[in-house]
Amino acid sequence: MSTGLMTVIRREIRRLCSRPIYLVGMVLVPVAMALFFVSILDEGLPLKVPAAVVDLDHSQMSRQVTRSLNAMELIDVVEQPEDYHTAMEDVRSGKIMGFFMIPENFERDAVAGTGPQLTYYYNLAIYVPGSLMFKGFKTMGVTSAGAVVQTNLVDNGAPEELAGVLLQPITVYTHPIGNPWINYSYYLCPSFLYGVLELMVFLMTVFAITQEIKTGSSPRWLDAAGNRIGTALIGKLLPQTIIFTIIGWGMNSLLYHWNHFPMNGNEVWMIIGMPLFVIASQSFAVTICSILPNPRLSLSVCSLTGILAFSLAAFSFPVEAMYGGVAIFSYILPVRWYFLIYGDIALDGWAVYYARWYFVALLIFPIVATLFAPMIKRSLRHPVYVP
Repeated sequence: MSTGLMTVIRREIRRLCSRPIYLVGMVLVPVAMALFFVSILDEGLPLKVPAAVVDLDHSQMSRQVTRSLNAMELIDVVEQPEDYHTAMEDVRSGKIMGFFMIPENFERDAVAGTGPQLTYYYNLAIYVPGSLMFKGFKTMGVTSAGAVVQTNLVDNGAPEELAGVLLQPITVYTHPIGNPWINYSYYLCPSFLYGVLELMVFLMTVFAITQEIKTGSSPRWLDAAGNRIGTALIGKLLPQTIIFTIIGWGMNSLLYHWNHFPMNGNEVWMIIGMPLFVIASQSFAVTICSILPNPRLSLSVCSLTGILAFSLAAFSFPVEAMYGGVAIFSYILPVRWYFLIYGDIALDGWAVYYARWYFVALLIFPIVATLFAPMIKRSLRHPVYVP
C-alpha cells in the first residue's frame, strides 16, 4: 500500500473519530432502523385487523357468519354496532378498519332463494391491513353464498357430494414460489434495510467529500494523496466501506440467522455482494458530487434519490408496469441490483450463474464514477463553496 494512500486513510480515520455525525450516520441509524423494521414486521403480516359486523337479521345463520368471520386469522370482530351510520363513524374515527353488513331477513331470503346481498366496507387508506380485510370479507361472502346454494341444492334432493362438485368443479392448489408462507416480512424487511443502508452510504459519502470543499481543506487532502484523485477517493472512502460492509453483513445475519429468513441458495454470494453494493452506492454518490460539488445540492439529490429508491427500485411495484420515463430510474439505483440478488439467490435458490448480470451491474457504478473523477479533482483543487 502506497505512502500517500496510508496518509489519506489515517487522515480520514481521525476525521471519522472527531465528528459524532459519522458514528450516528454510519452505525447508529442503520442498526436502529434494522432492529425497528425487523421487530415491527416480526409476525410477517398484520393479523387480527379490527373489524365490525352490523347484523340486522339476528338469525342463526347471521350469527354463524359472525362467528366464522371472527374465527378467521386476518380479522378480529371487536364491535357489533346496530346500524350502518354507527359503523361508518367507527371507521372514520379509526376504531375499526372496516365492517361486514348482514341485511334484514337474511336467513329467510337465503332459504327462499331470493338472493340476499351481503355488503362490506373497508378502509384502503392504509393499504396492507385494508387489503387483508378485503380478502377476508370477500372470502366470507363467497363462502356464505356457496353454503346457501349448497343448502338449497341438498334441500331439493341433490346429493351433498354432487352439490359440492357443482359449486366448485375445479380445485385450485396454490404454491407460491420462494415464499410459500406469504410472509410480507420476507420482502419488506430486506427492502427497507438495504434501502436505509444505501441512503446512509449516499449521505455519508457526500458529506465526507463536500465538507472538504466547504471548509477549503480539499487541496490538502489532494496533496496528502500525491495529487492522485483515485488515491484520494479510495483513502477517504475505504474506512467507510469497511464499516458499512460490516453493518450490511450484520443486517444479513439478523435476517437469515437470527430471524431465520429463507436462504435457499449459497449465502456466500450474498456476503460477496454486500461490499459490491456498498462500493456501488459510494460510487453513485461520488458521481453526484462530481456533477454537483456543492454540499446542499448534492445532499439534496442523494436524499431524494435514496428516499425514492423505496418506490423506484421495484420492491412492491414491478418495473414492467411503470411508465417508461420513470422505470429508467430503477436501473441507476444500486439497491435494486442487490435486492434482485437477494430474490434470486436467497428466496428462489438459483445458482449464481443466473444472477451474474446483477453483480456486473454493481461493478458498473465504480466505472462510471471513474469517468467523472477529473471533474471532482478540479473542484477539490480549487474549492468554491456556495451556501
